[in-house]
Amino acid sequence: MAHAAPVSSWFDPNTTDPQAVRSEDSQEMLRQWQGFMTARLVLGLVLVALQTALYLTGTSHSKTQIGISAAYLAGTLASKLLIRPRPLGQSFNRVWGALVGLDLLTFSVLQMLQTGAGSSINYTPLFALPILVASVLGSMRLALGTAAGITVLMLVEASLSYLKGPTDVTPYFAQSALSGVGYFAIAWLSNQLSTRLANEAQRARQSQLAASMQRQVNELVIESLPDGVLVVDEKGCVRAANPAARQMLGSQQNQGSPIFDLKDEAGWRPLLNLTRLSMGTGLSHEEDVTIRHGTDGPRRLHARTRLAAPNGHAGESLCVLFLQDQRELEARVRTERMAGMGRLSTAVAHEIRNPLSAITQANALLDEDLSDPKQKKLTEMVSQNAKRLEKIVNDILNVSRVQPYDQTHLIPPIALDAATHRICGDWATQTASLQRLTVHAGDQTIGVRFDTEHLRRVLVNLLDNARRHTDEGTDTIQVYISGSDAQHATVSIWSNSPPMDQSVERHLFEPFFSSDSRSSGLGLYICRELCERHDASLVYQRTTRDASGQPCEGNEFVITLRRVDPTDNPSSADNTSTPWQPTLY
Repeated sequence: MAHAAPVSSWFDPNTTDPQAVRSEDSQEMLRQWQGFMTARLVLGLVLVALQTALYLTGTSHSKTQIGISAAYLAGTLASKLLIRPRPLGQSFNRVWGALVGLDLLTFSVLQMLQTGAGSSINYTPLFALPILVASVLGSMRLALGTAAGITVLMLVEASLSYLKGPTDVTPYFAQSALSGVGYFAIAWLSNQLSTRLANEAQRARQSQLAASMQRQVNELVIESLPDGVLVVDEKGCVRAANPAARQMLGSQQNQGSPIFDLKDEAGWRPLLNLTRLSMGTGLSHEEDVTIRHGTDGPRRLHARTRLAAPNGHAGESLCVLFLQDQRELEARVRTERMAGMGRLSTAVAHEIRNPLSAITQANALLDEDLSDPKQKKLTEMVSQNAKRLEKIVNDILNVSRVQPYDQTHLIPPIALDAATHRICGDWATQTASLQRLTVHAGDQTIGVRFDTEHLRRVLVNLLDNARRHTDEGTDTIQVYISGSDAQHATVSIWSNSPPMDQSVERHLFEPFFSSDSRSSGLGLYICRELCERHDASLVYQRTTRDASGQPCEGNEFVITLRRVDPTDNPSSADNTSTPWQPTLY
């Protein structure tokens, strides 16, 4: 049974950016290379100085050793300047010959020359340097090969000593063998330690990179949280605060300061007391607090504390404060309550439809048999109120039935300018508002995908609202059609209505909200839902337009629609019959 491949995580120490790891490895390699090059250069200077001192003091009479040392110094300097830093690889190569081979040759020649001259200086300990170079900058095979080469050279030197005279060379062979074993051990241990240190350094870099990534993600998450987060120390000093917390605190004095004190503002005293209570007891606490700042209104917050370092542990204790705006909590409760009311209203509307239809039919039959004007007036009142109830029921049912769909395949494109003119003209005729309404001509080529009946419903609702809040003057209601850009078109319904109250504007598109007691409060909500169903949007703004030649400020509702591809041919006909007719009620 095949096992699934493990999923890598950003925060896994074994998973990191390969490019970053290669960059760090290159830096580490460069430091090791420079260290060995500096050591070889210093050793070359020491050898030249030593041989020169021996020659001047008469201890040694060989100029050859001085020349060899000087040549080694020059070769070391050239290799430091000319050779590009890189690993030695798995086998012997030119770089190995320029570094390790030069050391082996130089130290071997010096050892052989001092043996023949009878000098007491032993150069064999210097072989440790090329072994270290091969072990750290190369592989295990290269390090052991270098140790083997050094051992062979020492055995060759012992053999030459034996051939020169009948002296006992057993100590020489024994020393060469023992030194060779030591060099093999140095090569193996050095390579093992170097490899382990390199792996540890790589894991440390990976852990550091993962920790840095996690810290950045945590900071991003905290910065974007809608709830406020404060990190407070034992003295009441705020070490960190996200934007939501700074906004909830309400003071402009410390908005730009990264660190501030809760004792700076009297209104923050409840938070300071809650923090001290948590640190004093070592427990988490939760309560509702109110923050006041001078003339500003009170801010009701729900505060929760958590201790980052509980008492009894080493180090400084920190308290994390989580703040929630009570207004947002209440808004969520209202939304849930409104959703429940919507479901209940839908159920009630279904139950009302049948008796309402019976009342309407009975009233119509009764009206046919009546001749008294007073009684007919009563039946007319019943008919009008029944129609009003029917409209409210249909609005409630329509809220639950507005669902998104793929308009590309279901709705044919229409000419926006022609459809808007036709709908506005029909509305103005039916409501006797020809003098009030002015429709400004737009681009005739603009096409959109929007069901004509739905567009009629949206425009009529917006025009009715405008008519309700305007006077009988000329150009008090104006409609503008324009192409905002290559992808979007807009239809704006402007009226010289008075500005809305802030409390009304804030809940303008919410269901069951209306400033008119006779309205169901579903008109604008359904208009926005129908627009979103067709990938459009509906917004409100306060703008200034020209009315009767004079600039006038008024309310404007803007519908932004997505334009169709120019290759489509929008229909400018009535478009009352379409391949697909949605069921609204």
